[in-house]
Amino acid sequence: MSTVATTDPVLTPRQSTAISLRGRLQDALPKIVLAPSFVITIIFVYGFIVWTAYLSFTNSKTFPSYALTGARAYQRLWRWTFESDPPSSWYTSITNMAIFGFLYVGICLVLGLFLAILLDQKIRGESVLRPIFLYPMALSFIVTGVAWKWFLDPGLGLEQTLHHFGWTSFHFDWIKNKDFVIYTVVIAGVWQASGFVMAMFLAGLRGIDG
Repeated sequence: MSTVATTDPVLTPRQSTAISLRGRLQDALPKIVLAPSFVITIIFVYGFIVWTAYLSFTNSKTFPSYALTGARAYQRLWRWTFESDPPSSWYTSITNMAIFGFLYVGICLVLGLFLAILLDQKIRGESVLRPIFLYPMALSFIVTGVAWKWFLDPGLGLEQTLHHFGWTSFHFDWIKNKDFVIYTVVIAGVWQASGFVMAMFLAGLRGIDG
């Protein structure tokens, strides 16, 4: 019985150089492809953030000014926000943003997790319920805003419909009440985003080993 000896092919210096160059190009290709997007993001996102922060310490108004004035603009903003009477529109905007952010994120997480746990039980009709919950994400924000405006308008939507059915004592005018209108925005936002949160939670639950 004879054995056949195998030997690796001998590469010339030119072939080994070409192979190493090809390997370096393959390793560098993802970096080359991503480099333009990375540079554009650095310049037009983070670069302009730094530029805006610099201008906030100058005397800039409509056009940029390079005369540094320190934190004078922030001092004026603080007095206008927290020391003006009646409260400024900036203070109202901050308050509304805090209310919206807290309720929107909290309710979406709780409701999305609840729906994900419900669908993870392999309930009947899951294939029908899942697209229904995800459907609001397919709508644009403009369509969602107009639809909820009509639905919550006392003269057009829910209140008027219930009045037609004889429940004349029902009133729901949050969309026209300055103290409650932010909560109608929360309702619309939760309706649109909770299905997406459910999908993310459901993907995580389905990925857990039994």
